[in-house]
Amino acid sequence: MTLTSTVRLPARATSAAAKLARRRAALHWVAVHSFAIAAALFFLLPFVFVLLTSVMSDQQALTSDLWPTEWHWGNYAKVWRTPGFLSWWRNTLLYAGAGTLLTILSSVPVAYALAKFRFRGRNLALMAVISMMMLPPQVTVIPMYLFWAKQMHLTGSLWPLIIPMAFGDAFSIFLLRQFLLTIPKEYLEAARIDGCGDLRTLLRVVLPMAKPAIAAVALFQFFYCWNDYFGPQIYSSENAGAWTLSYGLESFKGAHHTNWNLTMAATLLVTAPVLVLFFFAQKAFIEGVTLTGVKG
Repeated sequence: MTLTSTVRLPARATSAAAKLARRRAALHWVAVHSFAIAAALFFLLPFVFVLLTSVMSDQQALTSDLWPTEWHWGNYAKVWRTPGFLSWWRNTLLYAGAGTLLTILSSVPVAYALAKFRFRGRNLALMAVISMMMLPPQVTVIPMYLFWAKQMHLTGSLWPLIIPMAFGDAFSIFLLRQFLLTIPKEYLEAARIDGCGDLRTLLRVVLPMAKPAIAAVALFQFFYCWNDYFGPQIYSSENAGAWTLSYGLESFKGAHHTNWNLTMAATLLVTAPVLVLFFFAQKAFIEGVTLTGVKG
């Protein structure tokens, strides 16, 4: 009996010490990450509020009751069946997808030339690209609208927003150039020794090494097109069949200004694809932004 009690006491003491150590480690982790936890809650709580409001009834939405008494998941079906909502989705996917693809195809060769070629006027071309980054779009909106409306007759559609992306984007060119400058020239010289021309060197050597930067630029452009409200308002407001989600959501909110549950459900349906895309692509996005030297 004496031996048994003598053996059990140290075991209990060891278990208590282990629990105390785990508790202290947990408290230390919370103390160290307290600012990050507070920041995460600060950004997460609005989404939680939108989600809870979106599944409330019309009578409960925006009342003092923050938790749904009944879960009305059918609100999402009502929003999805709203006339025009599917066309807004298709238009937004066309705008964001085509715009991102054209931006990549047109910006990569220009960035490659500015980063690796030596030609007269290269610095002047780079200054022109940087100047375009500093130029607010509101400065050119009137002459551009007159051009697309009077000369091309393409207003009432998204083509005035998509076509210009085939001629490059200043921010994308600058971001890609910064990354391409970090690629050692020895790789390019080795490719030329093997008989590769400039185009083949770009396709076979530069593009595989520039995947993080291309992913970052693609995400930047996709998010810009998906959230763009100013452009569709200018060019497609007169044609409801060409509205995007960002502009259509404003119309939906005006038609359902008393149904805040449906408005929140529509907002979540518009926001969810961007959040999901960023969640799966955040590693490539952060890596590309870090390697291109753009911080903050």
